[in-house]
Amino acid sequence: MTVVTVSPKFQVVIPKGVREKLRLKPGQRLHAFVYDGRIELMPVETAASLRGFAAGMDTRLDRDDDRL
Repeated sequence: MTVVTVSPKFQVVIPKGVREKLRLKPGQRLHAFVYDGRIELMPVETAASLRGFAAGMDTRLDRDDDRL
């Protein structure tokens, strides 16, 4: 586990090993939130990167099941 320090401006540097594993790029946006008493950072997914993530999924609705 790597330790980082919070600067007087409340900034932290993401360690190189973590940046490389997540393939983070300069200027990339991250979601920051508190979860179970800790800070979590998640890369913001662009719409283009999500294209095709549901390939092969049947999105048709069988409307007869919810009608009386």
